[in-house]
Amino acid sequence: MSNRALIVEGGAMRGIFAAGVLDAFLEQNHNPYDFVVGVSAGASNLLGYLAQAPNRSYHIITQLATSKDFYNPRRFLAGGHLVDVKWLYEESNRQFPIDHHLVFNSVPFIAAATNVSNGLPDYYEVTHENIAKALEATASLPLAYKETPCFDEGCYTDGGVADSIPVREAYRRGARDITVILSHPLSYEMPKPKAGWLMKKMFVKHPNVGHALTKRSQNYNESLDFIKNPPNDCVIRVITPPEDFPVQRLTMKKELLDSGYQMGVDEGKKHVYHLRGEHVYQQDECPFC
Repeated sequence: MSNRALIVEGGAMRGIFAAGVLDAFLEQNHNPYDFVVGVSAGASNLLGYLAQAPNRSYHIITQLATSKDFYNPRRFLAGGHLVDVKWLYEESNRQFPIDHHLVFNSVPFIAAATNVSNGLPDYYEVTHENIAKALEATASLPLAYKETPCFDEGCYTDGGVADSIPVREAYRRGARDITVILSHPLSYEMPKPKAGWLMKKMFVKHPNVGHALTKRSQNYNESLDFIKNPPNDCVIRVITPPEDFPVQRLTMKKELLDSGYQMGVDEGKKHVYHLRGEHVYQQDECPFC
């Protein structure tokens, strides 16, 4: 049987969609994967999934990620974090503790982060020993988070800088049946940065991170192309928000987040029902499922 992988994109508050999809998977007892890969908020969502903790990611996003302790523009203007990733991880564990035995005795959990020394993606297995730093590193938004998490001889920033959708890495690792949860509708393509020179100027201390940001849209769109045109020996299944998905990266309104979450639940259920032969996708619903 082909190795099966699950990839979950990040996207800040847009991660509420993946939270809904994964909760639907838990409700349907759907976990056929040999390994999972998460980026930024996608890794946090996967933690709740592997811990078999329904609604955990929903509560983290709607209660904690909307808090001023996490997102605080005034603090940022005063020289602090715009988003305090470490606080979010620690407070999530305090308010919504998980069973680490379930997490680390399921399937390999891979997170992606961008190495600040070379601007390239590193893919590391999340373990009991490195989980705090690993989850902090994958979500450490450049400039918005002032610390640079370091572990295992590397220092990192957000994984979405170098590889937002690690579908090609999953294929490289042997996966031939890949499910991808995206945070944008499938019609989305990332536009080229309008001021690449500014990116480089803002990252004088870490020039390779600035260079990676100038190439981010190219890498992102190449991943989308891989999804839409996979190798002949690979099947890629895609779960995406609908075109009217109302959540943006910094959406804080609970009614919009609730709507986005429910869209994820609905799409997650349809995906499982489709695999069971209980629902047939129309071509316009999901051309790559």
